Amino acid sequence: QLMADMQDPELMAEAKKMMEDPKFQAEMNKLQDSKEFKEGLKKTRELMDDPSTAAKMQAQMEHMVKVGKDKLKQETGGAMKEAMDAMSKPEVFAEAMKLMKDPSFVKQLEAFTKDPAFANYKDAMADMMKDPNQKAKIEQIANAMKDGMNAEL
Repeated sequence: QLMADMQDPELMAEAKKMMEDPKFQAEMNKLQDSKEFKEGLKKTRELMDDPSTAAKMQAQMEHMVKVGKDKLKQETGGAMKEAMDAMSKPEVFAEAMKLMKDPSFVKQLEAFTKDPAFANYKDAMADMMKDPNQKAKIEQIANAMKDGMNAEL
């Protein structure tokens, strides 16, 4: 998630603004001057100077990133499956159709789909489309929504 967040221009602009704040800079200077910070930095340098320890730490970090990505993929896949299952309920579908007719909701939805964090949901949907049963269900919902939107026009 951190990697996706770092691709978000709004989030990065907010982070830049925060880092330029004199109060934040004062707190960071205070932290950097602390004994604990200096000791931690020294230990980190010592560890990184040892090639075997550095390689071990790198392997651990790569493993943690992979586990994190897998967990995020699993969770977004579950969320998308839940959403598709919910859409098969007439009352949920009706509410979704009502929302899709609201221009402000559509605008928010369009903005969300451009957010780098949404890529996980796109990937989850692509994975769901590989399953013929899920694909048929998604296409059925999409067609019903199209029919509902066209009926309004």
